[in-house]
Amino acid sequence: MDDQIKQIAERLHGLRDALELSIEDVAQNCDISAKEYRLAETGTNDISVSMLQKIARKYDIALDALMFGEEPKMDTYFITRCGKGTSIERTKAYKYQSLAGGFKNRIAAPFIVTVDPKPESTPILYNSHRGQEFNLVLKGRMLFYIGGKEIILNTGDSIYFNSELPHGMKALDDKDVRFLAIIM
Repeated sequence: MDDQIKQIAERLHGLRDALELSIEDVAQNCDISAKEYRLAETGTNDISVSMLQKIARKYDIALDALMFGEEPKMDTYFITRCGKGTSIERTKAYKYQSLAGGFKNRIAAPFIVTVDPKPESTPILYNSHRGQEFNLVLKGRMLFYIGGKEIILNTGDSIYFNSELPHGMKALDDKDVRFLAIIM
């Protein structure tokens, strides 16, 4: 996991350097704090997908290029075989598997996300980003937080929401939860 975060940090720094921007420029342009962005570039802290999404949208690059270091090449179709999508563990608790990483100019970013259970005292990390999101629980149960509400989602349940609202999730029953997330 640590190497993957460091690789993302290097890609962020490389993008900023190529665009000849300061940390403050990127932070202001992407509506994130300079402190949060500076920490992201160090590669020592978790980097949220919502931050990467904001940066990717602002500078018109593929989210996969920041997350996985791969530029999409296909424009007719792209197949991801079972269990074969490019994966990254942002933290020990979150694993993202890209399902359309090779398709360029996508209007949505589909992922299989696996969230490991955490102790009750662990705070929920909230994200927000422009657009909308769809989550379909494939395995397990999760407590989903959005806009101050708590919703329990079971296997087979789904939620479509305004992703500009602060949102987060937590695996329940001391078991991991796996869900399809489509970020638009």
